[in-house]
Amino acid sequence: MLDEGRRRAARGTDVVVGYAECHGRSHTEAMLDGLEVLDRARREYRDRTYPELDLEAVLRRRPQVVLIDELAHSNVPGSGNAKRWQDVEELLADGIDVVATLNIQHVESVKDVVERVTRVPQHETVPDDVVRRAGQIELVDMPPEALRRRMAHGNIYPPEKIDAALANYFRQGNLTALRELALLWTADRVDEALKKYRSEHGIGGVWETRERVVVALTGGPEGETLIRRAARIAARSARGELLAIHVARSDGLAGGGASHSALARQRRLVESLGGSYHSVVGVDVPTALVEFARAENATQLVLGTSRRGRLERFLTGRGIGETTVALSDGIDVHMVTHERAGRGRLLPSRRRTLPTSRLVAGPVAGLVLPVLLTLVLDRFRGTLNLTSEALLFLVTVVGVACIGGVVSALIAALTASLLLNYWFIPPIGEFTFSDPDNMLALGVFALVAGTVAAAVDRSLRLSRRAAAATAEAETLSSLAGDVVRGDQAIPALLARIRETFGMESADLVEQPEDDSAATQVPVGSDLFLVLRGRALPSSERRVLAAFAAHVSAAVERARLAEAAAEIEPVKAADRMRTALLAAVSHDLRTPLAAGWAAVGSLRSPDVHFTDEERDELLATADESMARLGHLIDNLLDMSRLQAGALTLNLRATMLEEVLPSALDSLSPDAPPPVVHGLEEIPPVFADPPLLERVIANLIGNAARFAPSGHPVLVTASALAGRVELRVVDRGPGLPPTDRERIFEPFQRLGDTDNTTGVGLGLALARGLTEAMDGTLTPEDTPGGGLTMVLSLPFAETVAAQPRNGRGTHGTECMRRTQEDQASSALDTADPFQEG
Repeated sequence: MLDEGRRRAARGTDVVVGYAECHGRSHTEAMLDGLEVLDRARREYRDRTYPELDLEAVLRRRPQVVLIDELAHSNVPGSGNAKRWQDVEELLADGIDVVATLNIQHVESVKDVVERVTRVPQHETVPDDVVRRAGQIELVDMPPEALRRRMAHGNIYPPEKIDAALANYFRQGNLTALRELALLWTADRVDEALKKYRSEHGIGGVWETRERVVVALTGGPEGETLIRRAARIAARSARGELLAIHVARSDGLAGGGASHSALARQRRLVESLGGSYHSVVGVDVPTALVEFARAENATQLVLGTSRRGRLERFLTGRGIGETTVALSDGIDVHMVTHERAGRGRLLPSRRRTLPTSRLVAGPVAGLVLPVLLTLVLDRFRGTLNLTSEALLFLVTVVGVACIGGVVSALIAALTASLLLNYWFIPPIGEFTFSDPDNMLALGVFALVAGTVAAAVDRSLRLSRRAAAATAEAETLSSLAGDVVRGDQAIPALLARIRETFGMESADLVEQPEDDSAATQVPVGSDLFLVLRGRALPSSERRVLAAFAAHVSAAVERARLAEAAAEIEPVKAADRMRTALLAAVSHDLRTPLAAGWAAVGSLRSPDVHFTDEERDELLATADESMARLGHLIDNLLDMSRLQAGALTLNLRATMLEEVLPSALDSLSPDAPPPVVHGLEEIPPVFADPPLLERVIANLIGNAARFAPSGHPVLVTASALAGRVELRVVDRGPGLPPTDRERIFEPFQRLGDTDNTTGVGLGLALARGLTEAMDGTLTPEDTPGGGLTMVLSLPFAETVAAQPRNGRGTHGTECMRRTQEDQASSALDTADPFQEG
């Protein structure tokens, strides 16, 4: 970032440094020389001062370019924005260009993957959309070996932290996985930019930048064979993509044995292999296949060999596969054999439309075929009678009707009538129209020929309508399947519409544009669906209207979900109050009743107590009031946690100082725990009273389930900038399904004994721990039982990073753990320094 700033400044650009975190590295600090560095804002929070980006100063200065480090950083409470990327958006909106830095582990979409790989949760992330909107993304790449070498040479962490970092977050496997994530994420963004460029410039040719394999499905039994073959082809190339397509024809190609259930099975197979399924409407199957492949920049197209037999191929001519090969032009076409090849019906699913070739061939056949028949019959004159000759002419007319429709049939009927009259009705060689019988015969002949031709033409038109209805039904059925599976997000629906109709783009806008080339459909009362690309015929507009209805429903669901999300906190508060009232109805009365009974007895003038009885009543009253006070404290703290209003006083805290107070708060009847391993533990960054409450709740809960003769064990260890306190019991343990339920308030996993509290102990312990930026997780105890692991950051580690503030989201205290600092070392690492 600093190197880019220096290059731009050398070219005369007005560049300032808004925020650069050098971490005391001399080589990095030296790169600030010659650059204007703005002063940082000082934010007061909890009696401490933290440096932050001074957004107002940058806006007043108004440079051309500002350099801002660590885009994912969380601002100290009291700042104008919660996140630094929100500050950057304000600068961009004001016309100031920004050069910023970001680690791959801070990108929102890969957060969960990073946590699974590194076992370190990421608390600071940037939405993917924010990063995608960047005018330019530059990947700064470094091999893991080189980064570990820089770490070992002391160029990232001080010497005392190097070994722990190399053994934990900076393991070679972790860095390799992060590097791959960065490369793949950037490659996807490059691919998006490439698609946009090709679309804007009307580039239809295939650019083989990545292997994309498209497999064509008809819904026939060979589909699974084709899918697996295509998947193997895609797997041979790194990052190869598999796309399956089914073309629903709207102009007369019947399913060819298509089965909706087979298509559903094949879709599931494609998705299980990591591919995507697409359904499009097309007038011509080969054209639709090739156009889809080009739109997706596919490099290979997989089709099954024809199911038609030899006779059918001879009669019907070139099939879909051969036509696709002829149209492919740059796309490799694989014709895959299968068990159904050559085993189709004699004439399955013949074209029922009249393409241009048949419209031309029909009239020609109407003129030529009767003449050819006349020549043949003339050679066999005397063999057949007039009736047989007339029937053969009639068959010829019907054949012409099947080729070219009514017009061609009428031409053939007229030609055949004239030839029949001239060559076969006496007197031969003359046109005879005077004989009534001849005239009647010719009239009936023409009527029969015209009637048959009209019937054939009507059948063709009905077939076209049926085929169109079938295509529409297939498309809507596929759409309904998406809705049932939950694939109904608005962006997914828009992408589906664009693919289905073969359009260049599909957008949802508030105001329709004055664009005659765009297809606009109203969606609800205030939105419009705008498609750009080819003109849609009326038959496809009907299907589009159905898609628009689904989009409208999705928009309405999104609005309702947004409204429900706003109401959810209120509902949660109501549920909390209801549960609270139900839980305390008994638990508050029990200690109150015991305390009142003891005090009432002592105040009774009619009863005289011995000193031992008086002491016992006073002890009962004291214990009841202590239980009541503990219960009220828990309820108040839980309500503060739920409201996000808990006040923290975080500071360096020794476990040895907190543990005795936590043990004193336990029941005197509980056996004392066994404690060891706390002597060499460094101080943690925590709120001492709250940490005491957490430890007391954990030990108290463990003591309830610890069997006699097996006291609770408390141990501690330090690793990778964090302290782990373990509370171990030898009780019955917990099944994995109940690991998270134990942290829900007001329940005790089926325990009906209300004398032990309202089930807030572990819920409160986790809430307080997370408020101190710690974690509380259950584990199995080796040999049986449950171990609660409390993890908190080193105090010295957090104190060394004052810029990040202190606290968590729920309490508005901004703090990063040691793991976060380790995971953000790529932010601070200068990969091009000599090490």
